[in-house]
Amino acid sequence: MPPRYVIGLIGNIAAGKSTVSRLLEERGAEVIDADRVGHELYAPNTDVTTAVATRFGPTVIGSNGAVDRPALGRIVFQDAAALAELESLVVPAIRKAIVERILASLAEVVVVEAFKLLEEPVAGRIDAVWFVDAPLEVRQSRLMADRGLSAEDALRRIQAQPEGGDKSRPADVVLINDGSLEGLEAQVDAAWGLVLTTLAARHGSRSGAP
Repeated sequence: MPPRYVIGLIGNIAAGKSTVSRLLEERGAEVIDADRVGHELYAPNTDVTTAVATRFGPTVIGSNGAVDRPALGRIVFQDAAALAELESLVVPAIRKAIVERILASLAEVVVVEAFKLLEEPVAGRIDAVWFVDAPLEVRQSRLMADRGLSAEDALRRIQAQPEGGDKSRPADVVLINDGSLEGLEAQVDAAWGLVLTTLAARHGSRSGAP
C-alpha cells in the first residue's frame, strides 16, 4: 500500500468545501464526502433511518422510505436541541463509515470533506486539517442562489452551525474563498504542493533513500 495522506477538509456552510474537493479530486485525491455518506445512511430500511423516524416522526420519511432531508431540515434548523439530537443519532454512524472508506482506499491522498466530523475515530486518521472560509454575506448569497432559500432561511442555516469549524484542532491550511475560482485554485495548488513534498519524503523514507 502506498504511503497515504489524509486531509480533513472542513469549513463553514456554503464556504466552498465542495469546490475545493473538486479541485483536489482533479489533482488525484479520492474524496469522501461526509454529507454524501450521511445521505446513503438515510436510505430506506437502514438503522439510521429507523432511528430518525422514531425520534422525529413519520413526516420526515418520504414515500420511497428514505429520510426526506428537506422536511427534516425544516425541523432541526429551527431548533438547536433537535439538531443536537439528530447529530447524536447520525454522526457516529457517519464517522464509522468514513473510517471504513479511508482504510479501504488505495489512493495516496484521501480527502474527508465534512463540517465537523473530525473527532475520533476519524481524527486519528487525519494528517492535516484544511479549513475553507468566506464572509457571511457571501455564504448567504450562495445558499440563496444554490438552494433557492430566502435570505432569512439562508441566514438561519448559517446561524444553526457554529462558526469556525473544529475548535479542537487548529487548521494546518486556511483557504479564503471570497473571490475568483482562479484565486482559490492558486491557494489549493500551494497547499497541494506541500502534500506532494510530504509524500515524496515518506516514499524516500520507506525506500531507504538518504
